[in-house]
Amino acid sequence: MKSQEINERIWAVIARIPAGRVATYGQVAAEAGFPKQPRRTAQALRVVPDGMTLPWYRVINAQGKLSFEPDSEGYRRARQQLEAEGVVFVRGKVDFERYRWRPRSASPLLD
Repeated sequence: MKSQEINERIWAVIARIPAGRVATYGQVAAEAGFPKQPRRTAQALRVVPDGMTLPWYRVINAQGKLSFEPDSEGYRRARQQLEAEGVVFVRGKVDFERYRWRPRSASPLLD
C-alpha cells in the first residue's frame, strides 16, 4: 500500500472522532487497519495537506497526554480546542474512561 493511501485511511479515522472525545495514536492506527503501528498516525498528521480540516487535536498519546511540549503553541492550541469541547484535563491528562472515543467498529483497543 502506498503511503498516500495509508495517510488517507488515517485521516478518515481522525475525521470521525467526535467533538468531546479523544483517541490515541495507536487506536487511530488500529481503526485504520494498522494495529500496533501508532507511528503511522503521527506520520500522517505531519503531512496533512493545506486546507484539509481535521480534528488533529483529538489525537493524544497512550498516557492521556498531548504530544507537544507543554509550553508550545501546538500544546496550547490543542488543549484550548479540547477544553472548548468539554474535555477536562487533570494534572495534564485526559481521563480515558470518560473521554475516549469508542467507535462502533472497534475491536479491543490496542495502544
